[in-house]
Amino acid sequence: MREARLTHPLTPMDPALEQHIERAAAALFDEQRADGHWVFELEADATIPAEYVLLKHYLGESDERGLEPKIASYLRRTQRADGGWPLVHDGAFDMSATTKAYFALKMIGDSPDAEHMRRAREAILARGGAANTNVFTRILLALFDIMRWDSVPVMPVEIMLLPRWFPFHLSKISYWARTVIVPLLVLQALKPKAVNRRRIRIDELFLEPPHSIGRPPKAPHQSWRWFLLFEFIDTMLRRIEPLFPAKTRRRAVDQAVAFVRERLNGEDGLGAIFPAMANSVMMFDVLGYPKSDPAAAVARASIDKLLVIKAEEAYCQPCVSPVWDTALACHALLEVGTKAAVDRAKRALDWLKPLQVLDVVGDWATSRPDAPPGGWAFQYANPHYPDLDDTAVVVMAMDRAEGAAGKFADNIERARRWIAGMQCDNGGWAAFDADNNYDYLNNIPFADHGALLDPPTADLTGRCLSMLAQLGDKPETSPPIQRALAFLRRDQRPEGSWYGRWGLNYIYGTWSVLCGLNALGIDSAAPEVQRAVDWLLSIQNADGGWGEDATSYKLDYHGHEPAPSTASQTAWALLGLMAGGAVDHPAVARGIAYLTNTQGADGLWAEARYTATGFPRVFYLRYHGYPKFFPLWAMARYRNLKTRNARVTFGM
Repeated sequence: MREARLTHPLTPMDPALEQHIERAAAALFDEQRADGHWVFELEADATIPAEYVLLKHYLGESDERGLEPKIASYLRRTQRADGGWPLVHDGAFDMSATTKAYFALKMIGDSPDAEHMRRAREAILARGGAANTNVFTRILLALFDIMRWDSVPVMPVEIMLLPRWFPFHLSKISYWARTVIVPLLVLQALKPKAVNRRRIRIDELFLEPPHSIGRPPKAPHQSWRWFLLFEFIDTMLRRIEPLFPAKTRRRAVDQAVAFVRERLNGEDGLGAIFPAMANSVMMFDVLGYPKSDPAAAVARASIDKLLVIKAEEAYCQPCVSPVWDTALACHALLEVGTKAAVDRAKRALDWLKPLQVLDVVGDWATSRPDAPPGGWAFQYANPHYPDLDDTAVVVMAMDRAEGAAGKFADNIERARRWIAGMQCDNGGWAAFDADNNYDYLNNIPFADHGALLDPPTADLTGRCLSMLAQLGDKPETSPPIQRALAFLRRDQRPEGSWYGRWGLNYIYGTWSVLCGLNALGIDSAAPEVQRAVDWLLSIQNADGGWGEDATSYKLDYHGHEPAPSTASQTAWALLGLMAGGAVDHPAVARGIAYLTNTQGADGLWAEARYTATGFPRVFYLRYHGYPKFFPLWAMARYRNLKTRNARVTFGM
């Protein structure tokens, strides 16, 4: 991204500001698909492209499409100067990502003696070797017979048969963990070996013989008390698992297969996320399903729909984001407000309307059986797993475009009832489930990533509050609103920020909550609002923008982790400040100037940094759409508030 020129801030009536808005809107128009929706690339780190390559070699598939050289080019380009691969742009070395990237490149045909491979190998060995990879990487290496299955925590497939009251049950973990683990249980029970026609191994990445490596150590987030208890259980399971009756094991495997089949989701895949989809493919393979079997075939086809193929490079996405991209683009264009922009937003909302999940009672109903279905999923299809964030954002756009009594009235009401029914007992909202806060489970050896659960968070709570408030709910008359406000006031950090689980990080969470508080009519002079506004003002960069680093998710967080300004984080800060009543503060004008000064000739913003979160500390996302609609939204909002001398009157 170019550095912002410290020019005089544009005034809202300046024709130049309108030109910036028009150019950004025109660029967004050009990205709209013929049927009305938007979908942009969703990029993670080197892990997913590497796993795609390794999956093909696990299955013994040939590179019939000639993608391997392109994926290799992508992997080489994203390698750090020190030889490793990071989890985010300009991030620190990550052992698991680096091990997988090296393995994939060697599998593709890169010589271990090549300079980039030598640097990667030296970086791995200098940090203790590939024995220090995470549990998911150990499982992959066990599938290739590089590490032993004894190096992996025990997860018996008989978990499928446990009653709900048991301390570990599938309903007690998050949707993403559930869909990843169920087919993985079958793999761990049957312990297949990869076809691996090239017989590629990576023993050179270990300081000791790979087959001598024991169980993984305690993860930093885990408590010794819980970890030692679960280690003892793991030890006992290793001894008794061989004694489990074969009949019981068959019944557990059958139940796992039934779970996967029910949620297979056509070519959108199990859970519509790559790790679960890949595990389902391997599960069908180890169970002997022929490639022509409809379930096995559709599972395999779903993987290739995640590919992004360009002239020189290719990579695999972790999932796709059409509903999220489309709903957010609608908000930006509704803020622009021209007839052309509004017409395009309405066409996109028409595309979204039939994607509402009204006829499938998903996994969320285990904890909320009385809530009627009515949500939207993140992807093209994922009916068992709609999420509250997408649903709230879609509803607010529909309401803004047509009003609660308009053509989307039934959709809005169904979604409202679902979201209201999904509130957690502590007053907050989570992404996919309610009361999914069994914290002790993040201490099991398998959960070294610390992301086994889907607890309520401030960003989701702020979003759901925004929707309910936009639809007319008020604190004085709504106990759910009162409970949510209490949750947010308890959750605010001393310096004034709120945590962002799904966007990076406290800037995102603070924007979300300020929008909700404003929509409820909370006075901008209220202590919680003023502290949040003051915090956003205090972290503005010298160039007028805002940035925050992924290190803000570290366990010993003590305050803002600065980073170079990005267009999307700057937009979130600006939208938050304007929701907090600070539109006239000079910092807002400087932030708008940063956006106008860094806008490209194509009307868009370059943004290489990752500003979204899959799992804090272990998996991050780069939404290619974020710098296309968030800066436009912020500039249009600024123009509208200043020219109309008004306050923000919508939930977002």
